[in-house]
Amino acid sequence: MSASNILPEDRYAQCPNGQRIHYIDQGEGPVVVFLHGSGPGASGHSNFQGNYPVFVQQGYRCLVPDLVGFGYSDKPTDVAHPLAFFVECLKQTLDAAGVSRCTVIGNSLGAVALGLALEYPALVEGLILMAPGGMSPRDEYLQMPAMQKMFEIYLSEGELTSAKLRELFEFGLVHDPRHVTEELLAQRMHIMSLMNIQVMVSMDIPHLPERLRELQCPVLAFWGANDMMMPDSGLLALAKNCPNMKMIVLSECGHWAMVEHEALFNRECLEFLATNAATHA
Repeated sequence: MSASNILPEDRYAQCPNGQRIHYIDQGEGPVVVFLHGSGPGASGHSNFQGNYPVFVQQGYRCLVPDLVGFGYSDKPTDVAHPLAFFVECLKQTLDAAGVSRCTVIGNSLGAVALGLALEYPALVEGLILMAPGGMSPRDEYLQMPAMQKMFEIYLSEGELTSAKLRELFEFGLVHDPRHVTEELLAQRMHIMSLMNIQVMVSMDIPHLPERLRELQCPVLAFWGANDMMMPDSGLLALAKNCPNMKMIVLSECGHWAMVEHEALFNRECLEFLATNAATHA
């Protein structure tokens, strides 16, 4: 555990590019990689604590990295963070962990999963996406009220309080505020105390719909009908351009399908994994 005992601290990959990436590594079996989003204080565990332990119990090896700039991973202040940099750090982390084939689950900034699959198709045998970034033009994202509120928090010069974080999460990330627990807020506040703003001000996820037809693996996608972070145009762009995809649109759901519909999400993902494995057996 970390010194704070708020979030689990597990393994570190010292990447050839100089970055040190933290990741949780649990279980044995086919590899599933969980990629978190970019919200304030984000980490792999805080995004997926209700999910990856279930996958471990079902016979999967789960890797839950903190993307560069987040969690317990390095937070460089002197480099930009385009999609290629996130993908590079992730690929080098997977290499260090000895992963040659995996299914990748990505939420929001977890569009890094798409970047990995496009760059290394032989590595990624399946994709599970929850409202991934890169599906709408940048100006549409910046017009979303939850996105604006998130940047207010990142760029605010005043003290970040748990109350301000709760306001953002309840307004912008969930449909039902009961999912914003004190435990979650404590985890996020802990990581925010370690973060700098470089990752947010230099992040650059390109517009990806035209590249989706290059994907060579099956895809399962989730989208919350009440998402206040991602434009609805992204849902249509994903649905119209992604081959070999099943999409589940959830009512009464914001940006965190894996949190608000935890049991359904776990069940659908495990069925997808089993079906994909049987197809390739």
